[in-house]
Amino acid sequence: MRLSAASLRLSRSPALLALALPLAAALAFSDETLDKVPKSEGYCSRILRVQGTRREGYTEFSLRVEGDPDFYKPGTSYRVTLSAAPPSYFRGFTLIALKENREGDKEEDHAGTFQIIDEEETQFMSNCPVAVTESTPRRRTRIQVFWIAPPAGTGCVILKASIVQKRIIYFQDEGSLTKKLCEQDSTFDGVTDKPILDCCACGTAKYRLTFYGNWSEKTHPKDYPRRANHWSAIIGGSHSKNYVLWEYGGYASEGVKQVAELGSPVKMEEEIRQQSDEVLTVIKAKAQWPAWQPLNVRAAPSAEFSVDRTRHLMSFLTMMGPSPDWNVGLSAEDLCTKECGWVQKVVQDLIPWDAGTDSGVTYESPNKPTIPQEKIRPLTSLDHPQSPFYDPEGGSITQVARVVIERIARKGEQCNIVPDNVDDIVADLAPEEKDEDDTPETCIYSNWSPWSACSSSTCDKGKRMRQRMLKAQLDLSVPCPDTQDFQPCTGPGCSDGDGSTCTMSEWITWSPCSISCGTGMRSRERYVKQFPEDGSVCTLPTEETEKCTVNEECSPSSCLMTEWGEWDECSATCGMGMKKRHRMVKMSPADGSMCKAETSQAEKCMMPECHTIPCLLSPWSEWSDCSVTCGKGMRTRQRMLKSLAELGDCNEALEQVEKCMLPECPIDCELTEWSQWSECNKSCGKGHMIRTRMIQMEPQFGGAPCPETVQRKKCRIRKCLRNPSIQKLRWREARESRRSEQLREESDGDQFPGCKMRPWTAWSECTKLCGGGIQERYMTVKKRFKSSQFTSCKDKKEIRACHVHPC
Repeated sequence: MRLSAASLRLSRSPALLALALPLAAALAFSDETLDKVPKSEGYCSRILRVQGTRREGYTEFSLRVEGDPDFYKPGTSYRVTLSAAPPSYFRGFTLIALKENREGDKEEDHAGTFQIIDEEETQFMSNCPVAVTESTPRRRTRIQVFWIAPPAGTGCVILKASIVQKRIIYFQDEGSLTKKLCEQDSTFDGVTDKPILDCCACGTAKYRLTFYGNWSEKTHPKDYPRRANHWSAIIGGSHSKNYVLWEYGGYASEGVKQVAELGSPVKMEEEIRQQSDEVLTVIKAKAQWPAWQPLNVRAAPSAEFSVDRTRHLMSFLTMMGPSPDWNVGLSAEDLCTKECGWVQKVVQDLIPWDAGTDSGVTYESPNKPTIPQEKIRPLTSLDHPQSPFYDPEGGSITQVARVVIERIARKGEQCNIVPDNVDDIVADLAPEEKDEDDTPETCIYSNWSPWSACSSSTCDKGKRMRQRMLKAQLDLSVPCPDTQDFQPCTGPGCSDGDGSTCTMSEWITWSPCSISCGTGMRSRERYVKQFPEDGSVCTLPTEETEKCTVNEECSPSSCLMTEWGEWDECSATCGMGMKKRHRMVKMSPADGSMCKAETSQAEKCMMPECHTIPCLLSPWSEWSDCSVTCGKGMRTRQRMLKSLAELGDCNEALEQVEKCMLPECPIDCELTEWSQWSECNKSCGKGHMIRTRMIQMEPQFGGAPCPETVQRKKCRIRKCLRNPSIQKLRWREARESRRSEQLREESDGDQFPGCKMRPWTAWSECTKLCGGGIQERYMTVKKRFKSSQFTSCKDKKEIRACHVHPC
């Protein structure tokens, strides 16, 4: 066989030099093969179109993108794996990413960029730098590279790989070696919004929600918080499609934020109750401390709720604590079927989601608000290397909880097209009761007692009664209906036909066993669907009990052990290690035998892969003191780099800074300047003058108190004459003198050379009602003569004291 010049050029590429002979032999390159490729096309295009032996239906080779997504988020990094299932292997490969319906012969045909992870395994092609190939030809079963998704607006992308194994080449356009990813819709971040249909069901249905937490150190060992791990109180509601409690791709309300970050359902419940027209039932259940315990130790939390035709959706959430803002829950779960009935049972495994209000990446990250707020999204195994859910291989997160929603009763006329398997219809008792149960959700009652015997022993009409107990009234402003109910009846044997027949419901699920070890008791209930028409008492049992065994090995020779202690730290700082935990004998066997229960356990623990940790860091130091002694300041904490610098660049922060708040700084009292002294309050003899100042700032937070605001001083004009008449005469003369002087000042402008003044204004109102205030009046310039100077002709102001009497 003769190699063409084109094939020789291909073999001289550094990436494929060692593959030249295998490729020549395996692919049988010929002038005819390459002549099929137009001469004008680039080298990348010819690599893609090389022809060779085809195999149909192969499955041993696969191209996988981490997480197996159908969409890509612009600018996001994805790990791409090319693998062979043992015993298969490959020697050479090429890997490219093309825009959909493009040939790859132009630079703009390629989408995104590849990033090399291991230079000993992979490199860029020298003559086709957008493609990735092997560094050295050898037998291998897997290679990995990063692919950075292209910017928004690129559209769908095709990732293609070809593999050379022995004498066979597998093509990019076939089977599992081609992966198509389309751009994620930015509006919903890739979350599919399923349309909610109108409900055609009749009557109402009652459900029980049971929450099973499966988040434990055994199921999620990485960084599991050993202290304070819990689920917050469950909060939610049954509602119409016009109201959204929370949803992927939406923004968290203030109520959702408080649940997500603090585990507090108070604000969320307030928001739900404000939507009273759209909400039928508020769903509430208690918090769980710790997050996981066996069901024979503590029953799973549960809550009951109702739905109807307009409010047939159910949503709830609960915080995963401690965490930045991670929750689990259901959003707008539709309990109405297309057949106009009610769903019998829903079982849903739950993974955590991020509320988009805090940017922490670990369970116990410090508070770091996300600004601006981001949309609610599911957590993934590739969010951050420090995330407790991180998996370098991608894939789904192990579920942390399971919710079971089970229908326990229906009421009113039902119209479902397909009959149900479970008959749980609550029959109407009498015509008066058809619209009966308008009981507010805020009123919590016990079950109704059985009907009493009829008050009449003959065929005359009588009454029978049933009772229930008001257990709780959650809202005192909403009245609760009566606790007694009466119904007309006749004596036994007075109705037509057999009126003494009871119709019972199916038995409801068994309760948990009464003990956690050995043989105990459990019970189940049912209720009367149709009461005897003759008014007699229904004698069929409504409760049933039976024995139950939780642990058959419980016997006199059994040990009573303490709870397991916390797991020791992993023996390895990276990679695979071991950890242990211990417990003690709380009570020895009653028969005096030796305790055979194990007192220690060991299991494997997986730390982050050693080669993925470029640096090792010491724990954070304690926070420093606040930078101020009062008010708002800053504080810091540090950690040190423990690994050698040559292991790689460490991009982790070695210092953190956060705000700190101390008691407010004291603010002293602030006053205005003193006013001018007032006129003497006496025209003769001893008197006094006053001056005042105003408070501009009251003292706060322990600041200096305000000093005096009024001062007085003595004044003496002249001695008063003893003869009262002469004294009155002089007062009159002085008053007339002042009046004439004032009139002269108002009319004569010569007292202010160069200008003519307007008369004085009236005195302003006193600034205080008592304790010494001030009044002001003004004289303004009416006309200024050319010969005047500015400083000698200007507006005038006078101040005097007023209301000087003490308060």
